[in-house]
Amino acid sequence: MPIPKIILVPTDFGEPSEAALDTAITYAKAFGAEIVLMHAFEIPIVGFPDGAMIATAELTSRILEGAQVGLDRQIKAREGSGVTIRGMIKQGDAHHMVNETAEEVGAGLIAIGTHGRKGLSRALIGSVAEKVVRSATVPVLAVHAGDATKADAPRPSPSRETQPAPPSGRPGSNGRAADDA
Repeated sequence: MPIPKIILVPTDFGEPSEAALDTAITYAKAFGAEIVLMHAFEIPIVGFPDGAMIATAELTSRILEGAQVGLDRQIKAREGSGVTIRGMIKQGDAHHMVNETAEEVGAGLIAIGTHGRKGLSRALIGSVAEKVVRSATVPVLAVHAGDATKADAPRPSPSRETQPAPPSGRPGSNGRAADDA
């Protein structure tokens, strides 16, 4: 795999997206890459038996302005990171827009946040990250909300329970006295 020069980071402005952006910055520094921070939105359409209600131009404009404010906030918060971050806004289904944008900008890696939902909530809500992983033509790095903070947090020193016990030479023994088990 060639080293990516552009990393695409889709964002919905939530905690997992923030973690994906912070992780992408770490990778971008190591690779000498640029980050494209992208937000996709869909125009709300409500269907009725006799027709449909489509968002007005004013509502669409407000959605677009809100997306731009969110992108600007995320980019400004990381100004001193030493990585070039540029924003893009796309209108359409999120996972399609992620793949389309990756191709458009020549991204070599997609870093996407995931909530890590399981079971019924995943089935009902769906997962943009999962759809991207399944359909992307470039490598995808899925980042959970806590991953970025875990990577930066100091690691505790190993305790006695996590260190392997020296063998006692007896078969089936873990080297510890019965009181320690």
